[in-house]
Amino acid sequence: MRTLRTVDEVVDIVAAAIHSDHRIVVGIAGAPGAGKSTLAEQLVESLYPRAALVQMDGFHLSQSRLTELGRRDRMGAPDTFDVDGVRATLVAIRRGFGDTGREVLVPGFDREIEEPIPDAIGIAPESPCVVIEGNYLLLDSGGWERVVPLLDLTFFIDIPQDLRIERLIARHERFGKSPEAARAWALGPDEANARVIEATAARADYRIAIG
Repeated sequence: MRTLRTVDEVVDIVAAAIHSDHRIVVGIAGAPGAGKSTLAEQLVESLYPRAALVQMDGFHLSQSRLTELGRRDRMGAPDTFDVDGVRATLVAIRRGFGDTGREVLVPGFDREIEEPIPDAIGIAPESPCVVIEGNYLLLDSGGWERVVPLLDLTFFIDIPQDLRIERLIARHERFGKSPEAARAWALGPDEANARVIEATAARADYRIAIG
């Protein structure tokens, strides 16, 4: 597996894969705090208007549903996302390209209230590339194994653990957790999820080591 060390390398690989006759879907996976969102945003910005972005956070189950299922205290685990919704959206995205395609509406996510926002973003039919970033895109169980075949090109971000945890704690504090709660969540549920995610790295087409 080739390791990439700059955003420009990622942009060049994706740009070379874009075709005019069909849409490609690019997946960026990695553990919490690895920098998936930042990289995905940089990639789409570099390729605009040829690329559009989907973030897997929009497919979180709602707080009420997580509470009903008894999963609220481990929000972010594989079974706290709507994996069927992820797959259905990717199927629609793959079909929605070109003159006969239609805009595909995808959910967003409000980190202030930690709730998904339905139909927040529209993917225009003329975009030949859609980038999706998320923790479990390469997982081979729990229904996620039905997502991988819908991805044309995959990347896994791998950064030092201490840097990743530092970023996570800062992010949790930024969105309202106390320093103690932020650290507890980063070292508890987030780290448990990270171990699951890191085991999927070998399934990616490319490894990314930036920063």
